[in-house]
Amino acid sequence: MTSTSFSLPANADQQWFQETASAQIRQERLAKAEKLNGRVAMLGFLLALLTEALSGYGILGQLHIS
Repeated sequence: MTSTSFSLPANADQQWFQETASAQIRQERLAKAEKLNGRVAMLGFLLALLTEALSGYGILGQLHIS
């Protein structure tokens, strides 16, 4: 009695592993980039508020728009 089982070639298994690892690394880098982007945005907003408090002019006033 012979059993026929489906098995992938060794290189296909390795390719699947590489693609899965690559997707996970991309996801982790995206999460880090989003976190950094949020922190930089908060820092910029804080600096804008401090500049407004120290100069007495709003953002548009500092740019001589209004």
